[in-house]
Amino acid sequence: TGTGAAPIVAEVAREEIGALTVGVVTKPFGFEGRKRRMQAEDGISLLADQVDTLIIIPNDRLLAIVEKKTSMLDAFRIADDLPRQGIQGITDLITIPGLINLDFADVRTVMKQAGTAMMGIGIASGESRAIEAATAAISSKLLDASITGANRILVSVAGASDMGLIEVSEAADAVTEAADKDAIIIFGSVIDDTLDDQVRVTVIATGFSDHSTQGTLDFGTMPTMAEMDERRQSEMQYAPQPDIATIPAPAAGGSVLDDDYIPDFLKRGF
Repeated sequence: TGTGAAPIVAEVAREEIGALTVGVVTKPFGFEGRKRRMQAEDGISLLADQVDTLIIIPNDRLLAIVEKKTSMLDAFRIADDLPRQGIQGITDLITIPGLINLDFADVRTVMKQAGTAMMGIGIASGESRAIEAATAAISSKLLDASITGANRILVSVAGASDMGLIEVSEAADAVTEAADKDAIIIFGSVIDDTLDDQVRVTVIATGFSDHSTQGTLDFGTMPTMAEMDERRQSEMQYAPQPDIATIPAPAAGGSVLDDDYIPDFLKRGF
C-alpha cells in the first residue's frame, strides 16, 4: 500500500543512487475498513513524492472480475499477485530481446518524472487475438486510470513465432486509436514461444494532464476563498496582478529527455 519504509527506500534509490524509481501499490478492499483505507492513502501520498512513476491497483476492482464463488483466500492471493504482474510487465520489456526492441532508455523516456501511470496487460487467443489483447490491456478493470489523456505510451506485443505482421499492426493501431493524437508512442515486439497460440500486449501510459507533474513541482499554499474573490475583482478591473510564481510551459517540440542523460557529476557541479 506504499506504507512502511517504502517512501524512504524510494527516496534513497531516486535521490542518492539516481535510479529510475517506480512504485506499484495496492489500495485495500473496502470491507477492510476506513482506517486501513486512510492509512493506505496517506502512504500512497508520501510515496508519490519520492518516485518517478506510481501505478495504483485498487483491490476493490477485483470484485468486477472474480467469480462470485471465489473464496476470500483466493481473492487475497490474486490481489497479492497483481503487483508482481505489474513489476514483471515492466522488467520483461527491458530483459526480453525483441524483433522490434525496447530497452531501458525507452522505459526511462516514458516513466521518468511521470507521476501517476496506467499499466495494462492483455492476453488473448483465437482469430482476433491481437486486437482482443490490446483492448484488454488499455481497458483493464484492475487499474485506477485509463489510457485516455496520456501523452507518453510504451507498447509491447509478444507472441510465438507464428505471430503475423498484420496482427502486430492491428494491436498497435488499437492502442494508437485510443491514445491522444499527440502522444509519444514507443512500440516493441517480442517473440516468446512459451505463449503458444496467445498474444500478450503490455501498455504503460504516463504523462496525464492532471498528474504529469506529481511529486516534481511545488505550487505553494492554496489561496483562501477571500483571496480568490479579491483576485477575481482585480482581474475585472484590469488591475495589476499579484506576484504569483508561474511555471513556464515546455517549448514546442521539446523532448522528454532534456535532462535525463546529464551525468550526475555535472549536475552536482563537479
